[in-house]
Amino acid sequence: LAVTGQTSSRKIDAAWAATIAGVAQSTGKFSQDLRLLQHLGEVLEPFGERQIGSSAMPYKRNPMRAERMSALSRFAIQTAGNLAWSAAAQWLERSLDDSAVKRIAMPELYLAVDALLVLYHGTARGLEVQEHVVSANLRRELPAMATETLLMAATRSGGDRQALHERVRVRAREAAARVEGGEGSDLLDRLAGEPGFAGLPEETWRRARD
Repeated sequence: LAVTGQTSSRKIDAAWAATIAGVAQSTGKFSQDLRLLQHLGEVLEPFGERQIGSSAMPYKRNPMRAERMSALSRFAIQTAGNLAWSAAAQWLERSLDDSAVKRIAMPELYLAVDALLVLYHGTARGLEVQEHVVSANLRRELPAMATETLLMAATRSGGDRQALHERVRVRAREAAARVEGGEGSDLLDRLAGEPGFAGLPEETWRRARD
């Protein structure tokens, strides 16, 4: 630093802390996504042969690594915030009131992110992708997703978008009730009989159904 007082600017500490906390943001996002995907049964984190998924419920396979990553990520992000506050609260030429926070926050942040990266590596290299579950979930959602293509095609053919949108909404709720009752979705069949959709080219319907 070309010019400084008794201490360097604490913004330097805050800057590197923010960079390291950026790692925690990424691992936190990864862990949250993995927990959601494991809840859906699509992607599972590694699970040891004799690992216990729950101390109370032996049948469970909780995403324990991802949960630990979520906790450590939050801790690291909050710890970096302490250094930002130290930079903001300095008086004039800067005092040493940041010393206690810095002595705690700096090593704790490094240790937390180190643990996160160890967990990240061990989890990512052992992921189990349940392709059959992904396919089943995709097939269940595809009819609803295809309505966007049909809505655009019907609008281009001269239909009133707002009116068409309303018909999709009504028929989608009817089809959803059917699915919730344990049956398959018949959304596209319902829309095929609606004015504004019935006259669409067969190629458009084929793409929607495929």
